[in-house]
Parts: sequence; C-alpha cells; structure tokens
Amino acid sequence: MVPPQMESAANLRRRYNDIDLIISCGDLPSAYLEFLTSVIPVPMMYVRGNHDENYDEQPPGGDNLHQRIVTYNGLTFAGLEGSIKYNRGDIQYTDAEMMIMVLKMGPQLRLRRMKHGHGVDIFVAHSPPKGIHDAPDLPHNGFSSFLRFMDWYRPRYMLHGHVHTYDRRNITRTQYNETCIMNINPVTILEVEPLTK
Repeated sequence: MVPPQMESAANLRRRYNDIDLIISCGDLPSAYLEFLTSVIPVPMMYVRGNHDENYDEQPPGGDNLHQRIVTYNGLTFAGLEGSIKYNRGDIQYTDAEMMIMVLKMGPQLRLRRMKHGHGVDIFVAHSPPKGIHDAPDLPHNGFSSFLRFMDWYRPRYMLHGHVHTYDRRNITRTQYNETCIMNINPVTILEVEPLTK
C-alpha cells in the first residue's frame, strides 16, 4: 500500500530531492515505481515481493537485485525476493529453497568479506529474518536462511519490507551481530558511506 503523501509528485520532489538511489523491498505496483523514478530521476534497485507477480509482464525500470550483487557509488548491494511459502504463489519459497539461493551467493560474498570485512554493504530482501521483525502468522514468518546470510556474509545493513508497521510500537530497527536490520515500511531514508579500505 502506498501512503497518500508518497503519491504526490510535489511532495516527493520537495522531500526527496537530494537522494542518490531508490530501493524497493517489494509489494509495490510496477506503475508506481515507474512514477517514482519519473518524479525522482535517480537509479532504482528492487526485489519482488510475494504480490509482485505482474512484474513478469510489466517489470519496473531499474535493477532487479534477486540473486545478484550490484555495485553503485562505491556500495555493494545483494538481494533475495519473496516470502515464505504459504500458498501456491510464484514468489514464495520454503526455507530450504531460500537456503540454496543463499549458498549460491557464497563464493562472491565470501571473497568480498575476506577482502573488505563485509560480503556486501546492503542486503535487500522482501521478507525479514526468522524471529526479527517477522510475525506469527505463516505468510509473515521470516526466513532462518537470512540469519545464515548475515552470519556468513556480514552485510552492514539488511533492508526488508513485507511486515506492515501501522503500530508505532513495532520495532523496525534491530542490530544482529554486525548487521543493522531495518524494516523500511512505509518509507525510510538511509545515509550510508562506502567503507574506505
């Protein structure tokens, strides 16, 4: 769901005129992302949420990060799409399926971690990790495999969506080992400097 203030071109231009990059953690209409990048003309990276099956026919402009590592302005980004499997949706995975994807990213990320201390600067996912910012209902359970991702590859940040934060008492920022995990719903501005090494 897009907050009304995020649909106003004038508001977007006024409040976000100095950002360098847009990141979507999924479950936003492709047409909305196209609108966003037309109003704020900066690059966009995204992962698909469990409701983004229409991206197959109408993908938004930008870089789909799913199972990829992308560098932009000295920062590295890696992404994994979707939610835990709870019905027959196309963008849902069992924890075992997600673990295979986490393992496949290992060779590149381990090498980067050995060289830089972090396998990736920002890990972008739709779903949260198991036990951190997730919810007890099956569709909003987190992935245990994301805990392994952070254990092994040490991202500086993990950004996710999927779990709504209507209640301001919900925790949206948690430190897990070396990773700051953030639920970015409905919108978050993050300032990250590249590590100089």
